[in-house]
Amino acid sequence: MPDMTASLALTHLVPLAKELDKDKVTPGVLGFIVFAVMALAVWGLMKSMNRHMGKVDFKETPDPEAETPASSGAGEASPAKG
Repeated sequence: MPDMTASLALTHLVPLAKELDKDKVTPGVLGFIVFAVMALAVWGLMKSMNRHMGKVDFKETPDPEAETPASSGAGEASPAKG
């Protein structure tokens, strides 16, 4: 039964079609609507991504535990990080 309603719905989406050729496949109005919705979704996602990427701070903060060679004592060996 669901197959029959889907077929009926698709025939109603083809406006002013007098004869439906089973050998000719066209996207029609439904294909355009689906493509337009997908294009709007991608546009919205790109706009959101650009807004979020604008908030990102790419400057790396220095590690407070990292010692510079000048500040470490002479002759002291730093422990190996594992």
